[in-house]
Amino acid sequence: MSLGSHFLDELRSRITLSEVIGRRVKVTRAGREFKACCPFHHEKTPSFTINDDKQFYHCFGCGAHGDVIKFVMEHDNLGFMDAIEMLAAEAGMQVPKQTPQERAKAREDRDLYELMDDACQYFEECLLKPLHADALNYLLGRGISRQTIKDFRIGFAPDDPQAMRKMLLEKGYSDAEMIKAAVLRPAKDGGKDPYSFFRDRVIFPVPDRRGRIVAFGGRILPEHMRPPQRSDFTPPKYMNSTETPLFHKGRMLYGEPTARRAAAEGRALILVEGYMDVIACVQAGIAGALAPMGTAVTEEQIITMWKMIPDFNKVPILCFDGDNAGRKAAGRVCERILPLLEPGKSVRFAFMPDGEDPDSLIKSSGVRGFKEVVSAAVSLFDFLWSSYTQGRSFDTPDEKASIKKQLENEIARISHRDVQEMYRAALRDRISRVFYPPRQYGREQYSAGRKGRRGGYDVTLRPPKPVRKGKDSLFSKVVLAGLINHPFIFDSVEEVISGVTFKALRLEQLRQSVCIHLGEGEDVSRESLVLQLENEGYSQEIRDICNESVYVHASFCSPSANEENILSKWLEYWNDYSTAGLEEEIHDGWKRAYMEASEQEEEKLRTLMSVKAGEG
Repeated sequence: MSLGSHFLDELRSRITLSEVIGRRVKVTRAGREFKACCPFHHEKTPSFTINDDKQFYHCFGCGAHGDVIKFVMEHDNLGFMDAIEMLAAEAGMQVPKQTPQERAKAREDRDLYELMDDACQYFEECLLKPLHADALNYLLGRGISRQTIKDFRIGFAPDDPQAMRKMLLEKGYSDAEMIKAAVLRPAKDGGKDPYSFFRDRVIFPVPDRRGRIVAFGGRILPEHMRPPQRSDFTPPKYMNSTETPLFHKGRMLYGEPTARRAAAEGRALILVEGYMDVIACVQAGIAGALAPMGTAVTEEQIITMWKMIPDFNKVPILCFDGDNAGRKAAGRVCERILPLLEPGKSVRFAFMPDGEDPDSLIKSSGVRGFKEVVSAAVSLFDFLWSSYTQGRSFDTPDEKASIKKQLENEIARISHRDVQEMYRAALRDRISRVFYPPRQYGREQYSAGRKGRRGGYDVTLRPPKPVRKGKDSLFSKVVLAGLINHPFIFDSVEEVISGVTFKALRLEQLRQSVCIHLGEGEDVSRESLVLQLENEGYSQEIRDICNESVYVHASFCSPSANEENILSKWLEYWNDYSTAGLEEEIHDGWKRAYMEASEQEEEKLRTLMSVKAGEG
């Protein structure tokens, strides 16, 4: 919409710039101007000046400069018209509309926004009344501070179905308006009066991108804090407003105003499950947290998050439970996102530990524990790969072809040609590395000896001969435990661990994942490696491998082992196993050569014996 310069000049004149900025950062008077620490870059000494007479701000540190409209757009991460409408509402001005219908709708919406704000204030006041102390104590007991309660405008809806209606009627709102705003329900079963939609619930107001309240979510109190049920009906834990002219739950995200500002500062957007998760994250300093409105994640919500991120690479992180239900939910989101992918636009998936959500994890492990889960988030491609390969066998060509075809079908759903081609290239590379890993045979390939990140060992590694019955499983667990607990040894042992194949399917798949993660060229800690593997579904295998029943056979692979000896002990264990396997193969080979009178078998055995003699 085109707005005349007269309207914009009038808007600026009615708004005091220092007051608008002062509601967002701390400002102090400095003569005829004001000063503040710049909200657009980190600084300790104020270099951000505000001049109300000239109606502009300027930062001598980073060069940020503009008027009140530009400040709101950049600080609150809003579009031009959203900023204009927010400031016009503060100034008591009506934004020009093009048609009578638009003007009528604007008046109607303004009345509903005012109604919702009055309802929100009512809920806030109810929470602080002594009569509803249980509700306040419940929130405080959940670790929500009084300041956070105030910041999120959390309230309480009393059990009285008419109390809020009476208050709003006194303010001049009609029953029809309250029903339209979804704070009342029409009368039913012969009743005369409409009644409150939310009753005896903690109330979480839902703001839109400009901070206006457009909906509510209500959580029931724990059973011991609410009156006994008069029937067998079990109320739902959460209730959300129904859709209204102001509220479309498939498009909106809880926590959007705070997250928009966080995204403008370059902080990550993290989609969590519910109100309490968002509040716990923001209270812990993770301001980019958002949540869908009680529904599965929609295409509109993904697009909204992309629009909120000012950088070219727009990759929000989506958090899900680590159980099967969480992975299925992530799979459904993946299906919706694939057709939307464009250069620089994607997502990452993070999976919570079993039985945890962001709220509980922050309480039990602190913000560091939650950040570790987020830092282990996997790319959309890696999630897609694990979704089709986890728990499946790669033993036969038709099984490999089946997985390849299914993944190609998924990638074909990507609309953008360049992105689709990049995914196809990534698939070809992954199939090559996982289905057809490089194998080297003979003494010369294993005698190079690679320098590790620590220790500087130069060693000769024998090719593995995993043939001893009953001991393959222990051997696999020991060498994997050593790698998982001490990733720094991977550089020195990469060639042999990449060339071996374990007989147990899940251990073989875990070996492949470990090699992929450790082969990416960056230092990987034990904690981050374990989180990545657990996110790929290997929690049970890690528990089976990294425990005392394995460490008792090979103490060097335990997390507490002396790092100076780990690499040499791991190599010694590997070579002892390989030597014994080589001897057994030679013994069995002579027997076959004798029984079959095979010259080819005898020649192979002479080669094996020369390898053994040279490496022994």
